[in-house]
Amino acid sequence: MKLILASQSASRRAMLEAAGVPFAAQPAHVDEAAAKAALAGRSPRDLADALAELKALKVSQREPQALVLGSDSLVALEDGAILDKPESREQAAAHLRRMSGGRHEIVSAAVIAEGGRAVWRHVDRAKLFVRPLSPAFIDAYLDAEWPAIAGCVGCFRIEGPGVQLFSRIEGSQFTVLGMPLLPLLSYLRERGVLLA
Repeated sequence: MKLILASQSASRRAMLEAAGVPFAAQPAHVDEAAAKAALAGRSPRDLADALAELKALKVSQREPQALVLGSDSLVALEDGAILDKPESREQAAAHLRRMSGGRHEIVSAAVIAEGGRAVWRHVDRAKLFVRPLSPAFIDAYLDAEWPAIAGCVGCFRIEGPGVQLFSRIEGSQFTVLGMPLLPLLSYLRERGVLLA
């Protein structure tokens, strides 16, 4: 059974490669801004799940014989706001100021589609405790990390200097990286993509 990752995410590709999962990558090219507007009002959990499903279904329509994995992550702030990927260094700085000193949630969803319909899904959450960030730290951090974090919700790469943003994280590191990997691996074993 062929597995296709419907994503351009370097982090998700790296997770699958490190886990020894055979896959091909084929971006879904979904207009996420339009999709989020159409899905406005959904909970962070339901929004991440719907976006992951949208990506999986789009590629599954082109590749009906394959298992197609769609995934999405978002950061939900304490006040209920959802952060998008920053569009500029200034916006990244604003996101980091908003996150400073707070407890937030990252929601990561994965959906597998086959034959144009969703056949499996899992959504996981992790809690992010962001330490108070000084203006000097934010500037130095962005000097080092911008524009590499332009494609990252929450403005961080946990596997790099972004780990310095946090005083504590509760939950799976895979969820923080952008995909609930362990439940996914279990399903791939059930389907024979991986040895049981």
